[in-house]
Amino acid sequence: MNHRVEDPRVRRTRGLLRAAVLELAAERDLDSVSIAEIAERAGINRATVYLHYRDRDDLLLDAVEDAVRGLVAAAARCPALPGQPAPDEPPEPLTDLFAHVESNAVLYRRLFGPSGSARFAARIRQAVAAEVLAQLEDAGAQGLSGVPRAVHADYFAGALLGIVAGWLEAQEPLSQQEIVHATWTLLRLR
Repeated sequence: MNHRVEDPRVRRTRGLLRAAVLELAAERDLDSVSIAEIAERAGINRATVYLHYRDRDDLLLDAVEDAVRGLVAAAARCPALPGQPAPDEPPEPLTDLFAHVESNAVLYRRLFGPSGSARFAARIRQAVAAEVLAQLEDAGAQGLSGVPRAVHADYFAGALLGIVAGWLEAQEPLSQQEIVHATWTLLRLR
């Protein structure tokens, strides 16, 4: 069956499924959330889920797509570009990034934590790396010390997401302002 995205029934069903998976992901570990539970929470038939999504991770990725887009865009504007002076104060997108993560901490803990989705984490890392690579190319900047741009972008994406995941998992996390300044200090190192 080929659904048109504009079809209001498709939009409604997908909206119900996205809301259900986000609610369940905020309540408990993703490994314990099944397609049947998502369908029940959304008030639809389990088979209907598979008309719209391959599996739970595909649904989860779609559900957080808007948040992911904002996270990726903010992250991609954070690195100090090689050859350009880096200001002492962290850039606003870095502050925005950590504010977004903090305001959605329960969900991101579930997504990045030990019982999270490896596909989700990989997709975020790839998206951040692609955005940073595009930024480097647009600026005509080379990678650090002649490192290829793609390697620089991969390094930045992995490092930033590692900091975010570590901050979310910390027993006594730094305040948002402290983690922003610590991250900026590391990103400015060349």
